Amino acid sequence: MSTKIRLKRVYDPAEDGDGYRVLVDRIWPRGLAKAKAGIDQWMKEIAPTTELRKWFGHDPARWNEFRDRYTAELEDKPDLLDELRARARRGPVTLLYAAHDPDHNNAVVLAERLGRFGKAGDSV
Repeated sequence: MSTKIRLKRVYDPAEDGDGYRVLVDRIWPRGLAKAKAGIDQWMKEIAPTTELRKWFGHDPARWNEFRDRYTAELEDKPDLLDELRARARRGPVTLLYAAHDPDHNNAVVLAERLGRFGKAGDSV
């Protein structure tokens, strides 16, 4: 599959190479005006459940278990995963997240599950 999935913090400025920008958090990013966000789609239903998000609390010590639990949750959302894959086949897709940690957040797990991985700003 010729997919291009990028990861980027939602607070970083939009760039031409971002392609289709999808916010993958359940909660709207604090302090970010919708008009300035440059988001094409807010896919909050693909984000981790509220319970899992609260349990994780962005604690790197819980990262491996969070990854396993979120991956299990994604198994119940094949239509949403297929939608993102189809979009990526048409051009670059940037998964946007609000977390401070670029290595330990749900967008990382989602990108892995989609079959591609890139650090913030990188594409594969």
